[in-house]
Amino acid sequence: MAGHSKFKNIQFRKGAQDKKRSKLFSKLSRDITIAAKQGLPDPTANARLRLAIATARTESMPRENIERAIKKALGGETDSLEEIRYEGRGPGGVAIIVETLTDNRNRAAANIRMLFSKYGGAMGETNSAAFMFDRLGQIVYPASAGSEDAVMEAVIEAGAEDVESDDEGHTLYTSFEAMGEVTDAITAALGDPKSTGIIWRAKSETPVEGDGAASLMKLLDALDDDDDVQNVWTNADISDEEMARHSG
Repeated sequence: MAGHSKFKNIQFRKGAQDKKRSKLFSKLSRDITIAAKQGLPDPTANARLRLAIATARTESMPRENIERAIKKALGGETDSLEEIRYEGRGPGGVAIIVETLTDNRNRAAANIRMLFSKYGGAMGETNSAAFMFDRLGQIVYPASAGSEDAVMEAVIEAGAEDVESDDEGHTLYTSFEAMGEVTDAITAALGDPKSTGIIWRAKSETPVEGDGAASLMKLLDALDDDDDVQNVWTNADISDEEMARHSG
């Protein structure tokens, strides 16, 4: 649909064309390491690790990088890492969730607070933004995976909660708790997905335009570039025209 927001119900992440592969691989490696650390190092017995590996493979991360990330967890190299979620409001009053994986919570909090302030936002308390999102599993397939009807039938059989289909592909949603089970079932029916992950899906979107959109995009870029930040989510609704006007 013309003008459809690229921020709507999706994670904010810059495209591969403007993101250094080494930084992306570093974040993916930490996802794998923390998943292996918190469960078994065997992906067949650890749903979170299985999903982290699948996402890494989607980004063409080499197998040796994946194996190295798992070994770090076994070697205790990441015992000091903590997963911490920060929340706040950005320009235009949009809600923002920032997920970090850090070995220094004071540094992470100070940096994120500074970025919010620098670009016209404000960091808030825990759950000041999260209540405006649903915590869900997301499974994405290309359009070639099947017709809308065929995918819908597979979704119902697999126990997923919702699916959105368009010319670009199919996006399935499931509960956080059932993510591993649904992924296995849908993979058996449709083959390997394009990507999988745990997301924060906005319950509704907040339109942002003009100078507010420009400042918000700068804030999201800066947060995504921070070394401690793993994921950034927002309920912003920015049109394609606004994004083109303020990009670069």
